Amino acid sequence: MAEKTVSADSGSTFKTLRNLWPYMWPADRADLRARVAWATVLLVVAKLTLVAGPYFFKWATDALAGDAKSVPPLPAFMLAPVMLVIAYNVVRLVQLGFNQLRDALFARVGQYAVRQLAFRTFVHMHQLSLRFHLERRTGGLSRIIERGTKGIETIVRFTVLNTLPTILEFALTAGIFAVTYGWKYVAVVAVTVWLYIWFTIRASDWRIVIRRDMNDSDTDASTKAIDSLLNFETVKYFNNEGMEAERFDRSMARYETAATRIWTSLGWLNFGQGVIFGLGTVIVMCLSALEVQAGTQTVGDFVFINAMLIQLSVPLNFIGFIYREIRQGLTDIEQMFDLLDVPQEIVDKPGAKPLVVGSGKVEFCDVQFSYDPNRKILKGISFEVPAGKTVAIVGPSGAGKSTVSRLLFRFYDIQGGKILIDGQDIRDVTQESLRAAIGMVPQDTVLFNDTIAYNIRYGRVDAGEEDVRKAAELAQIGPFIERLPDGYRSMVGERGLKLSGGEKQRVAIARTILKAPPILMLDEATSALDSHTEQEIQAALDLVSKGRTTIVIAHRLSTVIAADEIIVLQDGQIAERGTHAALMRKAGLYASMWDRQREATEAEERLRIARERDEFGVVVRRRPSEVS
Repeated sequence: MAEKTVSADSGSTFKTLRNLWPYMWPADRADLRARVAWATVLLVVAKLTLVAGPYFFKWATDALAGDAKSVPPLPAFMLAPVMLVIAYNVVRLVQLGFNQLRDALFARVGQYAVRQLAFRTFVHMHQLSLRFHLERRTGGLSRIIERGTKGIETIVRFTVLNTLPTILEFALTAGIFAVTYGWKYVAVVAVTVWLYIWFTIRASDWRIVIRRDMNDSDTDASTKAIDSLLNFETVKYFNNEGMEAERFDRSMARYETAATRIWTSLGWLNFGQGVIFGLGTVIVMCLSALEVQAGTQTVGDFVFINAMLIQLSVPLNFIGFIYREIRQGLTDIEQMFDLLDVPQEIVDKPGAKPLVVGSGKVEFCDVQFSYDPNRKILKGISFEVPAGKTVAIVGPSGAGKSTVSRLLFRFYDIQGGKILIDGQDIRDVTQESLRAAIGMVPQDTVLFNDTIAYNIRYGRVDAGEEDVRKAAELAQIGPFIERLPDGYRSMVGERGLKLSGGEKQRVAIARTILKAPPILMLDEATSALDSHTEQEIQAALDLVSKGRTTIVIAHRLSTVIAADEIIVLQDGQIAERGTHAALMRKAGLYASMWDRQREATEAEERLRIARERDEFGVVVRRRPSEVS
């Protein structure tokens, strides 16, 4: 696929066409290049045929007026006025046929360009950093790409299929007028065309500003609509349907105002174009009428000139339309081009090799990192996760726990230190191989709006049905899926909202089992679940992490008691480290966190017990040891 950078900064149609040329003349598609060549041949033939048409109209007029001298020597069957009129219309039909064949040949070329550029944008979106996507709105991005794709099609089609034919037709018309009727006709027509194009460009540029306002309003309305629908339940919880509708309507009101101005300005543009071309036509036809009266031209010449001007008015009107469409297309795709110009924050080094995972040992060596230069998140942390062992990372909110998982996946690059896997710096290996070696079970599992089978198979897209079922069984969700009416073909809904939190987590575990990575990352995988569900999920997690190098980012300390080592982060530094027993004996930060969580759990349990009364109103109590 072409790698040429497309830019809309200059707003130049020819520059855009030059940048798009690798897509319209693809080096690896001889069939498409042949289509372009044949389309160009048909373009020229169609215009030559179109220019020949008015001659038959002229000869028919002169024959009807009794001026046989003006009719050239033609075959006898063609000399009758009726036959000349038929020939005139046949020529027009032939020209129309050539145009349609040209469009049909070029259709695949245009759509290929659209597809390749849309594909390139889609791939580029996935190559951009997590930072970029956290700062952008998905609704706005999708709208920009949608409009940009349509804008590309507009530019490709109108520059090749309409601009070049218009230029060729004007050149042929000017040549005929100069040779047959003199340069004064050419001068009037040229001035008319120049004024027409000048007015069209000035008016269209004015309308582009309005178009940008309309696009901004459209993007804003689309963003608000998608945001509101994605957060449907939240809207309902707070009874804010009216507020959401009002926000959406404000954006649509701005769109309505801009769209109204667009259509009003289009009316003035069309009227101005009509006045300019009408004045030019009046001058040329008056010149011809005077010459007919003087006997230097025939009535057929008068009709011929009028027919040529009428034919020229069509592409001239198309020039205005083409310019407006191309300029609007450029406006529509300039944000898409801006997206293509956004550099990748995380890139593979030149010559980066695939990660070779042996035992799966992970090391953080004096790692320093900050999202913002003014606020450091990790301040030189160092730890090791031996092959096949489990290391838990705990700490208060904002200590930098989840940042560890993002750095291991290389969503961001560190500012200091090294992260090693089996002695290989993750910055020296390909991102694809790095992420293939790591499995993730996140706190908030977001599923695709597809079937359960699709979401499990996402861990390994070439997995068979039996593999999917085995993974589900190991994740302890198989029986639940079998009880569903559609089984593994059941749809999970937008972001998996048809499933409970525990069910979504089990699906996440199942697809991680299917991926079978040597290194496992559990990022607060049970913190959003109730205690009973947490115990069930924890059992599945213990199973999937067995024999794998595992890093656990934990909020609930009860889930990491069995870890080989527990690292306590505080303010971006390692405050304590050791086993659960050793840290409890130390009576430091970890022990205080444990005591606070135990007290909170006991208070929650006492509250629950207080609500559980038997039929006699007696409170059912349990010993503290049962609670802890």
